[in-house]
Amino acid sequence: MRVPDLMFARVFRGSLIATVAGLLIVSGISAMATEHGKSLEGKQIAFLVAEGVQDAEALVPLGYVVNRGAQVTVVGTGSGLVTAYNSDMQVRVDKAVDDVSPDDFDGLVIPGGRSPANLREHKAVVDFARKLTKAGKPIAAICHGPQVLITAGVLDGKKASGYSGIADEIRDAGAHYVDAAMVRDGNIITSRLPKDLPDFCAAFEKALLGK
Repeated sequence: MRVPDLMFARVFRGSLIATVAGLLIVSGISAMATEHGKSLEGKQIAFLVAEGVQDAEALVPLGYVVNRGAQVTVVGTGSGLVTAYNSDMQVRVDKAVDDVSPDDFDGLVIPGGRSPANLREHKAVVDFARKLTKAGKPIAAICHGPQVLITAGVLDGKKASGYSGIADEIRDAGAHYVDAAMVRDGNIITSRLPKDLPDFCAAFEKALLGK
């Protein structure tokens, strides 16, 4: 299986090395479940992204779900290009959060980096994430991504992972922090770092399929 050629041309701009590296990671993950084919065809997935996103944590899950037939909308505080903090990769935000509805989507991905700290400052973004979570739709947050869920107040009583630097913040939100590659508690999926992306992506797919 391969990522559709135009998806990354539309959504991502940046160095050739970063793009090729991202595609190789996606190809490696995709090879784990070739037999699934277009398992996510018809699914509508939102990605919450702002300035300072971690490039692989956005690129790899996006490639994973698109490879399986899902439609992706990159949502942010406004449309346009944002730049990763760890490379010159840029992500094209398709729509401002004010122009979408939680009812439009079957699931949500929140990549990490510095992006979540920017997103959590916007009430409309936090409300969007809260409504999707409360609706029981699969929510996948990696690295600093759980910061948006903390501000949304949806981690109380949950088990959750995330970047170790926000472990205390997760605990203060009433959650039980688990240092693991992937933690799933109900419809909420959390992971720590880019190396956890295979488990993160696979768990999100299973949740979208109701498994």
